[in-house]
Amino acid sequence: MPIETEAKFKVESHEPVRKRLQALGATCEGTVTETNRIIDRPDNPLKDQDCGLRVRSTINTDGSDGPTTLTFKGSVTDSPLKSREEWEVSTSDAEALTEILRRLGFTPILTYDKRRETWRLDDCLVELDEPPHIGLFVEIEGPTVDSIRQVQSKLGLGNATHIQDSYVHLLSQYCALHNLESRVLVFAVSDVMRLAKPNCDPEGVGNGCS
Repeated sequence: MPIETEAKFKVESHEPVRKRLQALGATCEGTVTETNRIIDRPDNPLKDQDCGLRVRSTINTDGSDGPTTLTFKGSVTDSPLKSREEWEVSTSDAEALTEILRRLGFTPILTYDKRRETWRLDDCLVELDEPPHIGLFVEIEGPTVDSIRQVQSKLGLGNATHIQDSYVHLLSQYCALHNLESRVLVFAVSDVMRLAKPNCDPEGVGNGCS
């Protein structure tokens, strides 16, 4: 059974972490802008079981299409960090997949964009995330709690507080606080232009990062 183990931290800026990654010789794997559709039935059976179903499409910084995936996440297990069952498959058409799920009684209950810059350090993925409205985050995903903690320390985040809440939970709170019935959180045009320039370019010189 595939298990996802990760730690999430809120930060004021990504730049100090990015500089640490560069200094440590981390590998840049690129930057994408995601559109995430969180899927459930009207009576929220997945949410009630602390599970999640997501359709994610991505666009690369050059405007080309990136991977599209369907992901199921199980309930969070008893662990020092966030750990849960995860099953994921690739697809070529997010719209068609969403419509198939709709015909089966599932519908998007939350849609949100997120900019994600991905690095690999040791045996962990380090992701610099920017969703709309709720700030900047660093996620570290790895095979074990110890490997994640080691990378956390290397990045200068040893004293940072791990955030257990998912982006879905944080953005749902934002919607409730601001009475947003549409529950669609996407980047403004000005943000799209700002985010179009990659900070992490795997095709660049050296480790590919500026």
